[in-house]
Amino acid sequence: KELVSRLIHTSGSRRDHPFVPINCGAIPSELLESEFFGHKRGAFTGAVADQLGLIRSAEGGTLFLDEIAELPLSMQVKLLRFIQEKSVRPVGIAQEVPVDVRIISASHKNLRDEVAQGRFREDLFYRLVVIELYVPPLRERLSDLALLAQAIVTRLVLGRPVTFAPGTFERLMAYDYPGNVRELENILERALTLADGDLIRPDDIRVRR
Repeated sequence: KELVSRLIHTSGSRRDHPFVPINCGAIPSELLESEFFGHKRGAFTGAVADQLGLIRSAEGGTLFLDEIAELPLSMQVKLLRFIQEKSVRPVGIAQEVPVDVRIISASHKNLRDEVAQGRFREDLFYRLVVIELYVPPLRERLSDLALLAQAIVTRLVLGRPVTFAPGTFERLMAYDYPGNVRELENILERALTLADGDLIRPDDIRVRR
């Protein structure tokens, strides 16, 4: 999901501005507001310096909200207000700060089901679902694997030329990737460590059995 979001970002008019990914399920609930909206020094115990916040750090660019269904309802309300008002209020500051970002959100859960179960706000859902894309798991689009692998390796080696020996893509395509694209990235990072120089061979591909 993040790779697709990065591609959307780099292909659009905001490409020269930040791409800021946030895993909504990885931030403790008590820190969500401060992490998203920022805070002023002294706003609470432990706030030893001003913090811009993840939303404002994406100014002019793209904010990618991964696993958005993991946000608690209390935070969903605040996120909805930010989307509607296009401004944030950092913790400890009275005035609103305008923000210009594009939002891309993703979830492995069915958000319509989450709305029906009362776990996701319906008004936020309709604010987010302007254009909806379904990204199938990697095992359902193995025809894309060679292009994905080349793009991932190019990013990992910062553009240094790396080639794949005959049979390497076939070895990669024989696996079903329960961990999806992130697992492919881990496999390729390991292969680069094992590779002799700038050539990745089939024997460098180590997968779980």
